[in-house]
Amino acid sequence: MYSKPRLAFKWIQYFIRASNSRGHGVHSPFVFEFVREVLNDQKSYYAYEKIENIKKNLLQDERRVAVQDFGAGSNQNKDATKKISDIAAGSLSSQKFGRLLFRLVNYYRAGTMVEMGSSLGISTAYLACANPLSRVFTMEGSPEIADFAKKIFHQLGLSNITQVTGKFEEEMGNLIASIPPADLVFIDGNHRKKPVLDYFEGFLEKMSPASMIVIHDIHWSFEMEEAWVVIQNHPRVKMSIDIFSAGLIFFREEFRVKQKFTIRF
Repeated sequence: MYSKPRLAFKWIQYFIRASNSRGHGVHSPFVFEFVREVLNDQKSYYAYEKIENIKKNLLQDERRVAVQDFGAGSNQNKDATKKISDIAAGSLSSQKFGRLLFRLVNYYRAGTMVEMGSSLGISTAYLACANPLSRVFTMEGSPEIADFAKKIFHQLGLSNITQVTGKFEEEMGNLIASIPPADLVFIDGNHRKKPVLDYFEGFLEKMSPASMIVIHDIHWSFEMEEAWVVIQNHPRVKMSIDIFSAGLIFFREEFRVKQKFTIRF
């Protein structure tokens, strides 16, 4: 993981080269619509308040749970248990990004979704609430954390979530074989180059022209930036959008020439 000063420098670089957040100067009609209707949608949707109230409670929850962490950074804390508040502070998506996930699903009407790394389930809730008729398959390595997330889904009244618990490399193949083509895949489970590329390659067979992949924390480390470049340049990828906190990948056949955008968010 980059140090805070290094990450701040990366953000400054991104901000300088990024296109205007209102979409001015963007010559792709698809991206202009994405910026106007999704990225900059300021409406307050019904699900925001109830999800964010639960998140506030998690950030104050002093209970401890056993943790099995298989992702990057797992050697930073060898404690067998962690406070819920510490897990929430270290792993939950920001409110801004969680709301973007909701709007992506809501606007593009994603039906089948996969999340690699559900943690306490807040990002899962944003995905699932945005389309109650959808099916969200969410993977989590730690059984104790997955059980805690299940309680949150029950609290929110969400019945369209299927949890898959265990090591991703052991469970992903069976999951891919069992699901229909995916409309959205959210990769947020292991911040190392090879696993991220393995997840991306694994789900390619489930990508249709209308599908999208969202990769969280693409500037989190040198490895993540390397993985992002490889994915952008993959021959099946038609368009990529860098919003710093994440990268979005599209496969739409109407994009005749590969296009790469960096948009302020």
